[in-house]
Amino acid sequence: MIQVTPQMKIMVAFHPADFRKGIDGIARLCRAELESDPFSGTMFVFRNRRKTAIKILVYDGQGFWSCHKRLSSGKFNYWPKATEHKATVIESHELTVLIFGGDPNRTQTAPIWRRVRLNENI
Repeated sequence: MIQVTPQMKIMVAFHPADFRKGIDGIARLCRAELESDPFSGTMFVFRNRRKTAIKILVYDGQGFWSCHKRLSSGKFNYWPKATEHKATVIESHELTVLIFGGDPNRTQTAPIWRRVRLNENI
């Protein structure tokens, strides 16, 4: 079972991936295209060219998990827009919205909590 926590780094690739690739092929994409280490624990999210399926790859310390979701009908209408980078980082709650075909930018959530840095002189 893959557990998605708020502390996880989740990278969404802008460009579509060839879903005929298995775990090793997707891991190579992480290295070559996204310039990231697939063994880092980062969750990598890809979509196919037709926008009808997504694939997630993550390493849990013992092995790789690969999840694939293909929509019964319709397409994933929202996908992050390409910039000068090849991927973008999203939060865990945004991944949930994305998986269910929504637009993470249009959801209203509470601000992400960040640890307050304590003054060491006090």
